[in-house]
Amino acid sequence: MSADHTFAVHVESTDVAAIVRPVGDVDLSSSPMLRTSLEQAIAQSKPRTIVDLTSVGYMDSSGVATLVEGLQRTRRADSAFLLCGMSDRVLSIFQISRLDAIFTIADTLDAALGTDT
Repeated sequence: MSADHTFAVHVESTDVAAIVRPVGDVDLSSSPMLRTSLEQAIAQSKPRTIVDLTSVGYMDSSGVATLVEGLQRTRRADSAFLLCGMSDRVLSIFQISRLDAIFTIADTLDAALGTDT
């Protein structure tokens, strides 16, 4: 990891979803920020929480664990938790660990929102 490692999380809302958009690598140093953003998004009580991973090139086990926590929180809140926009590198982590069978994974944000045609 370089000294100029930057990470940000953007959260936005629609009528049906809270959308969490991490930007940068999700690792031990950045996963607490992602966790906080997920908690805030889930607290909005939208029918769906969507994590758009389009701008994430790398994710380690702490990032995966953070997403598992988010999934558990939304299940307790009786809402949906979706992932979208995964690069092949990030998707392979979920496939190897068989978490792709646990998470709902959409190709695009539009697909996760149910608005693709």
